[in-house]
Amino acid sequence: MSKEETVKDLKDLKGAVAGTDVVADAKTDASAEDAPAKREPKIDKLGRSYGTGRRKDAVARVWIKQGSGKVTVNGRDQSIYFARKTQQLILNQPFLVVNAVGHYDVICTVKGGGLSGQAGAVRHGISRALEGFDPALRPPLKAAGMLTRDARIVERKKVGKHKARRTKQWAKR
Repeated sequence: MSKEETVKDLKDLKGAVAGTDVVADAKTDASAEDAPAKREPKIDKLGRSYGTGRRKDAVARVWIKQGSGKVTVNGRDQSIYFARKTQQLILNQPFLVVNAVGHYDVICTVKGGGLSGQAGAVRHGISRALEGFDPALRPPLKAAGMLTRDARIVERKKVGKHKARRTKQWAKR
């Protein structure tokens, strides 16, 4: 038997070869999976949704529930904890993106890093919690980049240098 005859024989078998059945089943399963699955809201018995946010060395644990828009960070109001207006703007960006300013109360605890990293961590946590509260809010949050963790961290100090890249001063003469 030549190679051409073998190929003709396999074609004659059509669906009798096990490999072709598996491929056909995989195609039908893939078409069923193409339809996006309906996401369920993740709300606890107290009516809250949880999200963890991270930025630099800061980690924020955030709970949101429907309310009047009060934001509490480590037991203090956001305007007291984050004194700078830029940090408060960063914190409230997810609500601006989904047009829900004043619709949710936020309670969060944040540790590590500085105030800038903590504000970014709380923003990330609020975004994740909003997605958990209402999965329909995912597309605008995703498009605005709120659900993506900012992976930029401080570069480590190298041996023989003052800082990560700063070298010792050099004089030609």
